[in-house]
Amino acid sequence: MAKIIDGKQISSAMLDTVAAEVAALKAQNIEPCLAVILVGEDPASQVYVRNKQRACERVGIRSVSHILPVDTTQQELLDLIGSLNADPSVHGILCQLPLPAHLDAQQLLLAIAPEKDVDAFHPVNVGKITIGNAKLLPCTPAGVMEMLRYEGISPAGKHCVVLGRSNIVGKPMALLLLAADGTVTVCHSKTPDLAAETRRADILVSAVGKRGLITADMVKPGAVVIDVSINRGEDGKLCGDADFEAVSRVASAVTPVPGGVGPMTIAMLMRNTVTAAKAQNGID
Repeated sequence: MAKIIDGKQISSAMLDTVAAEVAALKAQNIEPCLAVILVGEDPASQVYVRNKQRACERVGIRSVSHILPVDTTQQELLDLIGSLNADPSVHGILCQLPLPAHLDAQQLLLAIAPEKDVDAFHPVNVGKITIGNAKLLPCTPAGVMEMLRYEGISPAGKHCVVLGRSNIVGKPMALLLLAADGTVTVCHSKTPDLAAETRRADILVSAVGKRGLITADMVKPGAVVIDVSINRGEDGKLCGDADFEAVSRVASAVTPVPGGVGPMTIAMLMRNTVTAAKAQNGID
């Protein structure tokens, strides 16, 4: 059976480290602050925001939430982001997605100052990731890399296959694996023989959002399987893209859903907020 990569345990260790960094900054009269913008009443988004607030409390980061009605206008949001950009006491700004349909998410994300973009969605930060000198990394892919480091799994010289090409996970995941000297293949809906590609993977990362996509016969014996997706099974329970029980009998290590990558995403958000606070105060 595969080793279960415990995201809860790894993220807890990371949060302890972040808390120590926050305490050190506070000793220098610097209080890291994360501002979160939530528009509307999407239940999943509300849960995510609460989880982020709890993580901030745990590590000592000041959390400021702007909970806005669903009919908030684009200009009102742009004005809010502008005021947060100009506030030196705010180090990170996060606009919770998805936004209501009448809002232009891309314009709003572009409005966030790159140095306060703790999601690392701004083109400036994406460009820095591409050339390998980014301080702020996209939270979910960076969380995956942290899990691999924690488990002593190096991508160097390995064939890494990423399923999905989204701007949030797939593309930056491929870039981070490439930066770690992995040989990277990105698969997507137009890939003609997905199973042939996945069977070549030493490290397989799936971020498609399709329950049951990865079956045991699609996994190379001894491969590491990182399941990023969160879906709901027929029984209503959370699950990933992989058939967890079957894949666990073939892989050497696998992440569960829930309790795998999810907790790492929030831990990396906390780390990014501290990184941003340091950079904005001239601390390396």
